[in-house]
Parts: sequence; structure tokens; C-alpha cells
Amino acid sequence: MGALTHASLLEYLLEEAYEVAETIEDGHPDAELQGELGDVLLQVVLHARLAQERGAFTFDDVARGLGAKMVRRNPHVFRPDGTLQDSFPATVEEIEQKWDAVKRAEKPERRDAFEGIPQALPALARAQKSLDRAARAGLELPAGVPIPESEDELGSLLLAVVRSARDSGMDAERALRSAVRRYQRNQSGQSDHAPS
Repeated sequence: MGALTHASLLEYLLEEAYEVAETIEDGHPDAELQGELGDVLLQVVLHARLAQERGAFTFDDVARGLGAKMVRRNPHVFRPDGTLQDSFPATVEEIEQKWDAVKRAEKPERRDAFEGIPQALPALARAQKSLDRAARAGLELPAGVPIPESEDELGSLLLAVVRSARDSGMDAERALRSAVRRYQRNQSGQSDHAPS
């Protein structure tokens, strides 16, 4: 095995994250989830160790930074000293509004609702995240289709669309990534004040 680098470890970090998702979605026992979360944490430890060897940062720096970020970005949950607030917002919408306001204050240079969405996300996840951001920013959403009544029906519909794309020699993942990029470009030109 060659030298460990952030790049050489990346595939394992992604694989471990997907294994956690599968464990949760398939309803595996807590002991299995605990083990899978440990595997993800190991990846974090390895990346931090590589950074420490370069003199960039340590695992403790990562943990401290996370704690400070959670307190800063969740004033509805934490006081500035890190203690819990006496009461919390009543709705998810209120929490999202507070979160968005904090992020706008932290990064006022971000004018695009889609900035910060990882390019490497799979197309469906990127589409979902983009539409969530657009809706919260008050941007126009693309036309929808009649929605199935369950996630099973939705999954079957999506599988049928992918099959049709395959039968026509098209790549469904690439097509959706392209459609999301077009949508983001079109919407980004319409809003100069969208939150990120």
C-alpha cells in the first residue's frame, strides 16, 4: 500500500459514510450502527493525523472547531458560552430561519443560494439540496409531476426513469447533474440576496 494521503483515503471515507446510511435505512441493530459510526470516526482521525504530521491542525482542533461552530450556528439551542438555552424554537421553519440568518452573517460574501453545495454529491442528493435551498430563498422551483403516494412508489418511478434512460443510451446521473447545474445558473441570475 502506498503512502496515505487525504486523496488516497477519500474513497474509504465515502464508503464508510454510505455504510452508516445503509445501516440506518435497513434498521440494523444499534450495535452495528455504533460500529459503523466508529469506522467513520476512524476516517476523521486518520485525516486529522495526516494534517497534524503536516503541521496544519490536530484532531483536538477539529473537535474544538466543531463545538464552536455548533454554538455559533445554533443560537436557538446554545448561549454564547455553550450552555443550553432555556427554550427552543417551536418549529423546524423557525430553526431554519435562524440557521440561515447566522450563515448569512458569517459569510456575507455568499450571494448565491446554491454556494456551498458540494459538487461531488450524487445527482439526486444535489438536486434535493438545491431545491431545498431555492425554496428557503424564495426562488422559483421547477415544475413538478404528480407525486406518488409513498416512497416505494417514488422509488419505482425513479427506477423506471433510469431504465428508460439506459434503454435510450443516456446516463441518468449525468443528465440530472446537468439539469441541476442549468437550474442553479438560471436561478442564480435572478437572485442577488439569496442565503447560502
